[in-house]
Amino acid sequence: MRITVLSGGVGGARFVRGLRALDSADDITVIANTADDIWLFGLKICPDLDSLMYTLGGGSDDDRGWGRSKETWNVKRELAAYGVEPSWFGLGDKDLATHVVRTQMTNAGYSLSEVTAALCARWEPGVRLLPMSDDRVETHVVVDDPSEPSGRRAIHFQEYWVRLRAAVLARGVVPVGIDDASAAPGVVDAVLDADVVVFAPSNPVVSIGTILGVADVAAAVRAAPAPVVGLSPIVGPGPVHGMADAMLAAIGVDVTAAAVAAHYGARSRGGFIDGWLVDIRDGSQLDTIRSAGIEPRAVPLLMTDPQATARMAAAALQLGADLR
Repeated sequence: MRITVLSGGVGGARFVRGLRALDSADDITVIANTADDIWLFGLKICPDLDSLMYTLGGGSDDDRGWGRSKETWNVKRELAAYGVEPSWFGLGDKDLATHVVRTQMTNAGYSLSEVTAALCARWEPGVRLLPMSDDRVETHVVVDDPSEPSGRRAIHFQEYWVRLRAAVLARGVVPVGIDDASAAPGVVDAVLDADVVVFAPSNPVVSIGTILGVADVAAAVRAAPAPVVGLSPIVGPGPVHGMADAMLAAIGVDVTAAAVAAHYGARSRGGFIDGWLVDIRDGSQLDTIRSAGIEPRAVPLLMTDPQATARMAAAALQLGADLR
């Protein structure tokens, strides 16, 4: 079975790890969000690509949820001693090596796709990992700022997420460069040639949403011969991981599994998905989702352990098979 997954970072990586454990999932392509990328300290940093690569390659810190296992922080302390900003974004010593290699290759003229393939040659993630685009896209979040004439300013998503912890109201989300971005090599074919396309339970605004913001990726998803199914990142009253509720509020979408399904929209009505998995505690929303033209299922959606995650992945594939 050829499976193509659209994914963000930590939660998406854990889901793909569960998917990879299935016997039927032996040909997986993961299209990663790259709009979280940022240049800091002269280095190109790709948080979602690295979370996927480290997690699937067995090098992630599962307790912390991001970065390398058994990490040290000597460089971070030295930068702080010099007073180098930003102090709120910390790079571990082992993680730093990845960014140095990526930056050297980027400066030498290699595309992000080529750099990602070179890095994955070491990590052997067991999937084909592709950036959504080789073009530079960086998500910014609009927040209130009384010192500005407009009363607002845009800050990089990483500053909003890491420094502010999404604690201030987001007034808007702006993926800078998205209108000029095109799909990276292999991305469109991976969508059109798949037996099932899966939206991982990642942030629907700044992860899956930015992947779909690339015009030819969106067109491929809408035109895919295979069914497109998604897993809700919202369980009960809020997101399972991260701060998707803050991003949904910024674009005026309610924080419910049904509202996120409606946000994606049914492919039969010009949207992006055919099927939608919600958690069993959100089973009362099935009729609402079905009335939007999307076929829902209610299953346990908490990735409490590898077995539970594999069962989630199997349920997504089963829903795809039922739709097919």
